Amino acid sequence: MSGSGRHDGRGRLGNTLSNLAVAVGCVLFLGGFAWGAVVYKPYTVPTDSMTPTVNAGDRVLAERVDGGDVRRGDVVVFTDSVWGDVPMVKRVVGVGGDKVACCDRGGRLTVNGKSLEEPYLRAEGASSLIGADGKAPASPQAFTADVPEGRLFLLGDERSTSMDSRVHLEDPGHGSVPRSAVEARVDAVAWPMNGMIGRPGAFAALPGGVSSEGPLPLQVGALVVGAVLILGGAAYGPLSARSTQRAGRPKASAGAR
Repeated sequence: MSGSGRHDGRGRLGNTLSNLAVAVGCVLFLGGFAWGAVVYKPYTVPTDSMTPTVNAGDRVLAERVDGGDVRRGDVVVFTDSVWGDVPMVKRVVGVGGDKVACCDRGGRLTVNGKSLEEPYLRAEGASSLIGADGKAPASPQAFTADVPEGRLFLLGDERSTSMDSRVHLEDPGHGSVPRSAVEARVDAVAWPMNGMIGRPGAFAALPGGVSSEGPLPLQVGALVVGAVLILGGAAYGPLSARSTQRAGRPKASAGAR
């Protein structure tokens, strides 16, 4: 009787822990999913203007942010009537008050006279554009632009083909768009699963620095932990019951025939 009681006690404890794991897992999984749905919006990138960071056809996750929170180096989704009134994906290289120019003697982009290393650009380019260091310039064409207050200057990472602020230099705003045009900031490439898009260190030393990372890693962590708890808790119940049943079976005596 005492052995049966111990087995029943273990079985009840196992069921309790199993149910608790499933309940906590559901909260984490559903909570992480709901949190992500509120904060992030998926987009499909239509062109290759952000290659190699983001390629045409890639599915990205963009955090819904206010235009006032955007910093240099951010890859943003925006819509501006002057640019065609359709969602576009570009990188912010200048904010209000900046002077953006290209190129310095090393072929680099400059912001307020500071040369920037841009590791996200393609290393190769047309042979006529390759410098002595083996790198293509940050822009095939030279330009200078003063960014008005409250606006953003944007370039594609594929500088040889991107239709970006350089094309609109003669427009009002000198190629810039208002901060209010920004809809979201791209944090990751979801498909194919290329992972997070980091904040470029080249812009960190400039006034205002770079933006903080979004909550996507925490949300993914909640989903993964929740799924593990749900599966583990669901599997533990039957396994515990089977173990208890085996332990409760009477053993055959040595003299049994």
